Amino acid sequence: MIDIQKAKQRFGIIGSSPSLNRAIETAIQVAPTDLSVLITGESGTGKEAMPQIIHQFSVRKHGPYIAVNCGAIPDGTIDSELFGHEKGSFTGASGERKGYFEVANEGTIFLDEVAELPMQTQVRLLRVLETGEFMKVGSSKVQKTDVRIVAATNVNVTQAISKNKFREDLFYRLNTVPIQIPALRERKTDIYLLFRKFASDFAEKYRMPSIRLDEAAQHVLSSHRWPGNIRQLKNITEQISIIEQDRNVSSDILIKYLPTYNENKLPVLFSENNEESNVTDRELLYKVLFDMKKDMTDLKKLVAEVIKNGGEIDLGGDNARIVQKLYDDESLSVSHDTTLHIPTSPSADGETVVMPSSYGNTDYHQPSEIIEESLSLEDQEIELIKKALEKYRGKRKYAAKELGISERTLYRKIKEYNLS
Repeated sequence: MIDIQKAKQRFGIIGSSPSLNRAIETAIQVAPTDLSVLITGESGTGKEAMPQIIHQFSVRKHGPYIAVNCGAIPDGTIDSELFGHEKGSFTGASGERKGYFEVANEGTIFLDEVAELPMQTQVRLLRVLETGEFMKVGSSKVQKTDVRIVAATNVNVTQAISKNKFREDLFYRLNTVPIQIPALRERKTDIYLLFRKFASDFAEKYRMPSIRLDEAAQHVLSSHRWPGNIRQLKNITEQISIIEQDRNVSSDILIKYLPTYNENKLPVLFSENNEESNVTDRELLYKVLFDMKKDMTDLKKLVAEVIKNGGEIDLGGDNARIVQKLYDDESLSVSHDTTLHIPTSPSADGETVVMPSSYGNTDYHQPSEIIEESLSLEDQEIELIKKALEKYRGKRKYAAKELGISERTLYRKIKEYNLS
């Protein structure tokens, strides 16, 4: 029987969300095998705990465990670090050196940020995965290693493959068992638990009373998007613990430490920490569909009122806002008594039917065509950017704020789509 709670206690994992439990359960299940594992998730979500679980629950637990941050090693020395080198193989190689794959024999090696590896190193890594063989830099002698490989990345690997930055065959070898670590915003019930744990730890570290949040502050904490995930939450908890004299923290105080907090903000169009992630398209689609649904609801209300009033509608209140969203058309006329007159026609059974404003226009699209066109994410993205720029008369600072992206990202998008 899989003891998820035991694993949490052993490795200091806080939380009980289903997605987190599923990730831990998968790690424990795959541990007794020698299958390679690819861990994915945003930066700061705690991916480094999973390879430790896999190692400790495996038969290799008495062997070495080595964690390597591939993104922190320069391209010129990464091969030497991983596979070792012979004396004199390059400038500065004054002696022979063992690489991580040799040192970690019969153990586990964790390759963090594996997508940062140069293409040449990816070829070497693929050979290790397929045959267990490697050669030191400057050597022609083939060596064998028996090592379990667990990799992690916060990069969208499929996009990296399409841009020829990551080998597709290596991806399939690493991704034998995938484990997805949820973002903190997807674990809302765990956020306050993590905060209390960090607050208690810092109180003990700095020898001061632990900070506490009132009810309003707890709401702010759980509703924030936390783009930096657990790492950001921990850093902010430490800041508040040190800076604030009052140990009872209100929502106003907490918001001062969350400059990007906005309770009513729709999902951002782009992920600032990872603009190439698959979250971008999903959240953009959410916004587009949200706007489409709202427009359709408004138009249904308008049409229903027109039918009820025999083709006339008062332009007071919300009706004025709805009508402003319609395209100007000669068949729509507004009289001086602020009444909108929309052409109607009797149907065969005598009921009144509202004629579409584009009636008789050969360019009129059927609803199915409109829905199909609306699903083009790139076109919708361009349209949203254009509308924001028009709204603020080309002022990028305010347009970017409206779109929920940085001014730098907006500038890049303007150049990418060749927008004036």
